[in-house]
Order: sequence, then C-alpha cells, then structure tokens
Amino acid sequence: MEEALCHIEISKDDDEIVAKLQSDLGGIREFRSRTFEHTLKMVVNELQEELEFNAEPEAE
Repeated sequence: MEEALCHIEISKDDDEIVAKLQSDLGGIREFRSRTFEHTLKMVVNELQEELEFNAEPEAE
C-alpha cells in the first residue's frame, strides 16, 4: 500500500521561490530563496535529515 510521506508546494513570491513542506514528523516548514535550485536543495536536505533520523534504530 502506498503512503504519502510529505506534501510539497512550490510557488513564486515576487523575486523569491517559496517551498512549503508538510509532513507528519516535522509539521509545516517554509523555505525561501532567490533561485529554484537553492530552494530545492534546502527542501531535499530537510527531508534527508528527517527521514534518516526517523529510520535510526532505537537504542536499547
């Protein structure tokens, strides 16, 4: 069964690219930059950290 991990909305606000990221683990976050590439890089880094943290085995 397929399960959505997050919702990403990317838009342009004047001279900035805005990405809104929503997930069950991290809630709602917003990233802004003047370039699409930098905005996307921030979103990818955030998701990598969130998913790696969640995937770590619990200490006993």
